[in-house]
Amino acid sequence: MGSASPQPLNIGSRLELFVDDYVIDRLHDAQLKLHSPTRKGVAVAFDRLWEGDFSAYPTVLKDGDIYRAYYRGRQGREGSDAEEVTCCAESADGFQWTKPNLGLYDVRGTLENNVVLGGFAPVPHNFTPFIDGRPGTQYSQRFKGLGGCINFSDELGNVRHDGIDGVMAFASADGIRWAPMQDLPVMDRVVHPLPTDTAQTCAFWSEMEEQYVCYMRMWYDAGGEPHNPGWDGNIRWIGRTTSHDFLHWSKAELVDFGEAPPEHLYTNQIQPYFRAPHIYLGFPFRFLPERQLMPDHPVSGISDGVIISSRNGVNWDRTFMEAFLRPGRDPRNWTDRNMIIACGIVPTAEDELSVYWVENFRHNTCRLNHGTLRTDGFASVNGPYAGGEVLTHPLTFSGSALVLNYATSAVGSVGVELQNPEGTPHEGFALSENVPMVGDEIEAAVHWKTDPNLAALSNRPVRLRMVLRDADVYSFRFQ
Repeated sequence: MGSASPQPLNIGSRLELFVDDYVIDRLHDAQLKLHSPTRKGVAVAFDRLWEGDFSAYPTVLKDGDIYRAYYRGRQGREGSDAEEVTCCAESADGFQWTKPNLGLYDVRGTLENNVVLGGFAPVPHNFTPFIDGRPGTQYSQRFKGLGGCINFSDELGNVRHDGIDGVMAFASADGIRWAPMQDLPVMDRVVHPLPTDTAQTCAFWSEMEEQYVCYMRMWYDAGGEPHNPGWDGNIRWIGRTTSHDFLHWSKAELVDFGEAPPEHLYTNQIQPYFRAPHIYLGFPFRFLPERQLMPDHPVSGISDGVIISSRNGVNWDRTFMEAFLRPGRDPRNWTDRNMIIACGIVPTAEDELSVYWVENFRHNTCRLNHGTLRTDGFASVNGPYAGGEVLTHPLTFSGSALVLNYATSAVGSVGVELQNPEGTPHEGFALSENVPMVGDEIEAAVHWKTDPNLAALSNRPVRLRMVLRDADVYSFRFQ
């Protein structure tokens, strides 16, 4: 029997994922299990003259029936900052990608290129767009994005040349033709204290918070204090700032990872999960700057991809310290700054999500790779062959059916019981009356033998007890 909870969690009819232990009171012989993407191969090769081995920091969006991948085009660190461009590739299915000839900018002597931002002063650095879901957003600003700015002019007309000076805001109606929303940065280290740099600055409209939220890279020392960027042993971390108009932003503050050990989180890639926007998911690439496996490579450091989650945007959970995305067998992925997961997880089928990441960084085979997961399949509560159980905290819900995203082996099963907060089964909903679930389904209704009226328990505290034998449950909802 689980311990009584003073206040039931009100989940209504929303989808709940097992990316953390938010709804879990107790696990018995079961575990939370991380699942990694299945590799599908190269999506986009960075092989144009304006792309190259230093291309990185991708974003993938789904706009109606079109998928777009945005990424930095650049050849080598030694190249001029002014040569950096933002490129775009398109796809009808998320698998086969093309590079449209947009004709917007003359780059390397040709208009036949896929550049959507280039030639600006300031140069947009590591530009990261999103589709603005704010109610009432003007069509002309349906797409928005942030990019670091290099060498901008201040209000007195003085051109500054001290590196990445701030963050510029851009808007677009179609995701292709972009314009600055104002002439000066919306975030500036001088007038807007911002101890950050712009590895990739991810923003979105938060349905949960009813404001724009932005996450960027910040630095802190062993005492947990923010610092300006530097190479003096400080840790790359994640900062957060908010805005109601996308132009005026709060002072950035470090997010809280609780007792998780400090690790270099080079990017953050934080977005609300589109099927459960009350849960923010992030996919940073974790960087180990001093570790080097390829002695002939000019730069030290190796990296992998991890997963983080939050229920309020400020406090973050590292349920899984293990890698979500490993470098794999390609030796060119065991050099610096690889496994840069794209900002944006997109559906490519009713039962499938697609994840993209940069491989072979600083090599002439630098590219965007592609992988897939089952829908909601980032993590699961897993029961072994011998069986295991999960018991939730007391919950209140609305709806008349309980739906699971689950998978079993041929000999496995999932059994479900609905209890009162004290641990006694509700009449008709005991485990002995449940029809065990066997198979592999994204949305399957749970049934009991007498088909009792589940709506009668709506808005009353219940616990879910799930018994899993060689089975996984990825998510659940009442509907």
